Amino acid sequence: MSTRPSKRLDTFPNPQPARDYRVHIEIPEFTCLCPLTGQPDFATLLLDYIPDKRNVELKSLKLYAWSFRNEGAFHEAVTNQIVDDLVGALAPRYLRLTAKWYVRGGIFTTVVAEHRKRGWKPAPRVELDEFAAAAPMRG
Repeated sequence: MSTRPSKRLDTFPNPQPARDYRVHIEIPEFTCLCPLTGQPDFATLLLDYIPDKRNVELKSLKLYAWSFRNEGAFHEAVTNQIVDDLVGALAPRYLRLTAKWYVRGGIFTTVVAEHRKRGWKPAPRVELDEFAAAAPMRG
């Protein structure tokens, strides 16, 4: 096998550092082990971040996610560890990780952890009304 799991997160320079833009990544096959039973836990990870100077390289992110496959961790702990590691590698303006854990014992769990760079304020959200643009002007 040419690739192996890795805790290394590679980055590359942000191509538009003057602009706030959102990067959305979905990791639908995340696995780790229950620290109590050793049984596998499965989750879909939804990563959203606004880069500052660096972006995450996707192959390294895949290998990083794979590195948890044989590790025991509570849902809350592993979600927060991933956020800490991504913040350490990227120093983003904003980052949110939503971990949607599959049912175990009849219970679904979702853990959301966020990071905001000190002093960063998001621009106000712009809501566009698609019908207003198409409606004729009345005088």
